[in-house]
Amino acid sequence: MTLVSDDHPLIVFVGAGGVGKTTLAAALGVASARAGRDTLVMTFDPSLRLKDALGVGEEAREREVRVELEANGLLDASLLDARRTFDRLIARYAPDAPARQRVLGNRYYQHLSGSLGGILEYMAVERLFEVAAGGRYRQVILDTPPTRQALDFLEAPSRIVGFLDSGALRVALRPWFDENGRLKAAARLGGLGRRAERFLDEVVGLDLLRDMAEFFQAFSPLYAGFRERASQVEDLLRSPRTLFVLVAGPGEERIPDTLFFARRLLQAGYHLGPIVVNRVHPEPELPLAVGEPPPGLADGLALLAWLGARDHRGLVQLARLLADDQPLVELPLRPEEPTDLPSLADLGAELEDRLADWRRRLRREA
Repeated sequence: MTLVSDDHPLIVFVGAGGVGKTTLAAALGVASARAGRDTLVMTFDPSLRLKDALGVGEEAREREVRVELEANGLLDASLLDARRTFDRLIARYAPDAPARQRVLGNRYYQHLSGSLGGILEYMAVERLFEVAAGGRYRQVILDTPPTRQALDFLEAPSRIVGFLDSGALRVALRPWFDENGRLKAAARLGGLGRRAERFLDEVVGLDLLRDMAEFFQAFSPLYAGFRERASQVEDLLRSPRTLFVLVAGPGEERIPDTLFFARRLLQAGYHLGPIVVNRVHPEPELPLAVGEPPPGLADGLALLAWLGARDHRGLVQLARLLADDQPLVELPLRPEEPTDLPSLADLGAELEDRLADWRRRLRREA
């Protein structure tokens, strides 16, 4: 198995936060471009150091930005912006200009589009679909949002479809307010209804309820397009040509989460590629020294040896629990996190080399 390949034009990095997904996605993008492929790396709010390393800024939220890299292929980078992606979807699916402006100008939509749970994740896969369907790149590499094991990202399309098919949406689409902005039920119930209206105004706020009702009414012509696209996104993520790379941290305590997420990926019909255990501590040999070591050196070496032994035990146990044909590679902890294109290129090449080593071991053991 190799990640830089026409067999898998879409590679999705997943895993818990803080394990190095973004750095590895960027490193693989550099490796892909150096192999002659026009490549796009899509990522989510990376660290400022990584944005500097790729040479992109805020303009990458609007469009794909070229990374100045000496390579046979081109490398572009894109930073997801949920609000801008949502706005583009409204513009695409609205039947006419007044309907589009009715949604975009709605106060509830202005708060919803960037903050509602699941919106960021859905907009991630929506933007991914736009790029993949465009055919501009031979390889697209996606760094998923740093949610717990990226489950929110993977389940976003099905949640959107479920919401659009739900009874709750049908209730929301009912005409709750009359042309004067009054609750229709309040008008029918007289004084009791007016008291109920005042109560709702104090507890929730009638302005908010009106904005919500107006939003769902204005949004209704767009539901069919959103539902169709969400289904297409699900098909893309489950395609055999889409490969998921699961990145995990080292140590025995990480094994349950790693196995849990690997199992969820497979059960959901996704195609799991290598599991990459990142930032593995080395197992140093304590040096033979004459006399007393410098103050603090012995403690530091003992701690490093303990961490190396812990990480090695975790790798051995994880390998025993995985299927024989499941790729498992380790990447050692580097003295410094890659922060420029040469160091990212080194990391991408090392990832490919480690995968090649795993393939050779598998053939020898077969």
